[in-house]
Amino acid sequence: MSNKSKVGVIIAAAGAGRRMRADRPKQFLALEGVPILILTLRKFDASTAIDHIVVASPQDSVDEVRRMVEDARLSKPVTAVEGGERRQDSVAIGLENVEPGTDLVAVHDGVRPFVSLDDIGRVIEAAERTGAAILAHPVTDTVKEVERDVVKSTLRRERLVLVQTPQVFRTGLLIDAFDDARRAGYYGTDESSLVERMGQSVTLVQGSEWNIKITRPADLMVARFLVEEERAPAE
Repeated sequence: MSNKSKVGVIIAAAGAGRRMRADRPKQFLALEGVPILILTLRKFDASTAIDHIVVASPQDSVDEVRRMVEDARLSKPVTAVEGGERRQDSVAIGLENVEPGTDLVAVHDGVRPFVSLDDIGRVIEAAERTGAAILAHPVTDTVKEVERDVVKSTLRRERLVLVQTPQVFRTGLLIDAFDDARRAGYYGTDESSLVERMGQSVTLVQGSEWNIKITRPADLMVARFLVEEERAPAE
């Protein structure tokens, strides 16, 4: 990209991870000796499209995150901040801490360490063109709408996608969307839902099925396989 935009990424890593049923937040669990959060940060540290990183961490783990980052010896500036009660609160705090002059803000789950550098670049390029873009993957299973364990309808899967991160937005647009949601007391399930409710179109960029979010114990089995797959070409 000519006249490269200044791009910051907010890593949402403040969750407790109760569904993992582990003794500590899932983003701190290790894969082949490396915390999942650090594996995620390394992807954005390696991306030529990213200029700086903000990590929203659990409120009692900011110092631990800072130590992890220092030990990882990343090349880009990383700011660790206390997250909020909910994901939306954490990203809002992260948004307050992006560097001045940031043109685009990406938001990424701290437990999605297998996003590719190519996908990071493509979704940023799309947001630079349109103002808002997200990674998503087509739905392959049949999806049904239910009510009280009774099927109400079968949805058209060709019109459905599984949303991933990063999600990337012009900084001013994302700030306006968060401000509007706060005034309305609205909490969305992702950042693009806040932007959508303002009438802004969001561009879809097809992502990889391997860009998984590590949420449950079974996900760790897939994650260990993917770590080995990513390391294999370098060996």
